[in-house]
Amino acid sequence: MFSLFDCPNPILFGHGNSALIGEKLTELGCKKVLVVYDMGIKAAGIADKVLGFIRAADIEVVLFDKVEADPPDYLVNEAGALGVSENVDGIVGIGGGSSLDTAKGARLLLSNPAPINQYFAFRNVPGEMDGIIDKNLLKPLIVIPTTAGTGSEATPGGIITDTKKNEKFPIHCLVSLAIIDPELTTGLPSGVTAATGFDALCHSVEALTSIKPNRLSEVLAKESIMLIAKYLPIACRDGSNIEAREAMALAATLGGIALRGPGGGIPHDIGKFIGIKYHVPHGTAGGCLLAETMKFIAPCVPDKVRIVAESMGAEVCADASPEMIGEILCETIRKLYWDVNMPPMNSFVNDKAELVDNAASLFKGKSQTPRPLTSEAVAEILANSYDNN
Repeated sequence: MFSLFDCPNPILFGHGNSALIGEKLTELGCKKVLVVYDMGIKAAGIADKVLGFIRAADIEVVLFDKVEADPPDYLVNEAGALGVSENVDGIVGIGGGSSLDTAKGARLLLSNPAPINQYFAFRNVPGEMDGIIDKNLLKPLIVIPTTAGTGSEATPGGIITDTKKNEKFPIHCLVSLAIIDPELTTGLPSGVTAATGFDALCHSVEALTSIKPNRLSEVLAKESIMLIAKYLPIACRDGSNIEAREAMALAATLGGIALRGPGGGIPHDIGKFIGIKYHVPHGTAGGCLLAETMKFIAPCVPDKVRIVAESMGAEVCADASPEMIGEILCETIRKLYWDVNMPPMNSFVNDKAELVDNAASLFKGKSQTPRPLTSEAVAEILANSYDNN
């Protein structure tokens, strides 16, 4: 079944355009905004820079700087409550995916009753979300990503952690405007650059190889993959290289858009369990599985796996078997993984058997992958990833 392509978020892309935040908030009618970010963004000087642009437009700011990785529901509730108590008329999210997702959740709570947990998708009957969220009352939200990976700026969704269930759930929240300024990523540490870059790579590869094909998504995904393969190592070696930073920012946005229709695949579906249990970045949790995943699905979609391999610069002979194509791509991804110094699985997973048992039992077997997953297949992918990454 083909998937629907859509890109609902307006996007402003270009060097230095974060300086336009005050102007854009004014156009949206905002006079007092909740600004959401984490302390790392504050320490890097990015928050103060953006806050200066906002204040220069005579817009009052209310600060929420408590964002945490894998944003927990209670902090989203706290951010929303702060915005309500301060009577803000808009929100700005600055940072990586966790900051943007926290801002998205807070936006829902400015005009809808808390807690955020009642707006988790997939917990409700299909269509029920439209009945409990008054979209007409949603206040403007502008997001400014400072990493190149999550693609959250290009999607209407966010991921929030239910701390009682220790599970991640999506929320649906459109963005009024995404301002993507590659200059804001130049100070990103190499490790964060690598992890977020692999997150973007997973998005694009999963979109291109999904069981729900989408030709428009495939075009965007292929371009994203080519950019990441070429520029991620450069960005990791030299964070000040603005050409590489712009390419990675573009790749991340394209990957986020590409994934909208086809949906995520194995790295995201299994990786979310790894991320929660071992407290590793989202890009690391999915990235460490990507190579073995491609080898697993290659027999079912060899032509698509070939496109990914060639987009990453690999040479694949015309008469290569599906299994050989999978092996070539597996090794190509693994080489990039090591080239950008991504952490080996055994650096954050102490017990291989526990890893295999937990993820294989937790995963329900539902994925947009072209090759059906079984518990045995999940166990094999995890074991091979542990041994080889």
